[in-house]
Amino acid sequence: MKRVILFWWLAMVPAVVEAQGVTLDSCRSWARSHYPLVEQYGLVAQSAEYSVVNASRAWLPQVRLSAQATWQTDAARFPDAMNTMLATLGTDLEGIRQDQYKLALDVQQNLWDGGRSKAEKRIAKAQAEADRLAADVDFHALEGRVDNLFFGILLLEEQRLQTENRMALLEENLRRCRVMAENDLLMQSDVDAVEVELLTAGQQLEQVRYSCAAYREMLSLLTGRPMTEATLAMPEELGGDLLVAERPEMRLLDARIGQGQAQEDLLRSASMPQLSLFAQGWYGYPGLNMFENMLNGDWSLNAVVGIRLAWNISAFYTQHNDLDRLRNTQRQLQVQRDVVAFNEGLRRSEQSSEMARLRKALRDDDRIVALRRSVREAAESKHRNGVIGTTELLRAITEESAAQSAKLLHRIELLKKQYE
Repeated sequence: MKRVILFWWLAMVPAVVEAQGVTLDSCRSWARSHYPLVEQYGLVAQSAEYSVVNASRAWLPQVRLSAQATWQTDAARFPDAMNTMLATLGTDLEGIRQDQYKLALDVQQNLWDGGRSKAEKRIAKAQAEADRLAADVDFHALEGRVDNLFFGILLLEEQRLQTENRMALLEENLRRCRVMAENDLLMQSDVDAVEVELLTAGQQLEQVRYSCAAYREMLSLLTGRPMTEATLAMPEELGGDLLVAERPEMRLLDARIGQGQAQEDLLRSASMPQLSLFAQGWYGYPGLNMFENMLNGDWSLNAVVGIRLAWNISAFYTQHNDLDRLRNTQRQLQVQRDVVAFNEGLRRSEQSSEMARLRKALRDDDRIVALRRSVREAAESKHRNGVIGTTELLRAITEESAAQSAKLLHRIELLKKQYE
């Protein structure tokens, strides 16, 4: 029973969304999930995990298996005088043979690596963060494209409704003008002028419908959802102080600066001494007991264990220049960040001023539209009574339509800037 209820609930979700209208946040989310670059996040996380695990495995015992067979021009043997003396005693020591064999197993355990593995982990994480933020920059641009299409469709839909209302108004006036012309109260040229205006409005309506269909098709391609017939919900106006998020470009530059700092640690670790335990075991000829091997040519098992301190002094030769090069790169990144922050401050100031202008314009628009409607209604009354001509009537209708268009444009522009 629960499965049946769940099935019907899932089936009803699209209908509920359609009834409420598709929101801007939904379009942004769909675009992000549909965009091929979304796979980059998973790949970046996997790559970082592999690199961190590899750096951690530097503390596991390092095992190496080797085998070799050699021939050398000379080998250890007793002096001839000693061989002559040993021969009188009935002992013949030929010495070590010139062909030698070795099957070895080497094991090394790091005790301290100078901070190298820690620095490699930091670099892997910093690289992953930079790659993720680079994808965020692309997604930020993607959301900007979605916003432009979404608000563009809203604007075109409102223009379509407004044009249809204007055409209905013109059709009403055209019917009245034709009746007046039939009664010889109006010239045919006046009727033609209203009809021309109606046909022009029809052409504008077709252009708006064509543009809106193109916008919806592009939004469908970005979101992976059918938007041809979808109803887009008008976003609510954001009141109060707007939350201003830091641009992803700045976060990306911060991550790259942090990546450079991790690389500095890696460079310093290259000039630090390394301490490790080691063990080597091998089976072959000769062994550690060379005198035994001089008596016989048998293979033997051998082992060596110890502690090793290694210090690559030559790393200091280039360390200073390498550090200066990294710091120079970090300073360049900091300059780029300062430029982005400066431009962002200018953009925010400009947008704040623009939003203030749009809010003031919207406060005036309501009054302007009301006055233009009153003027148009008065012009229709005067036209019916023959006080003004058709040209004045059409001008009043056009001016009312222009005032409504300006109000609509100001509202959509304000919403778009707020949601940016």
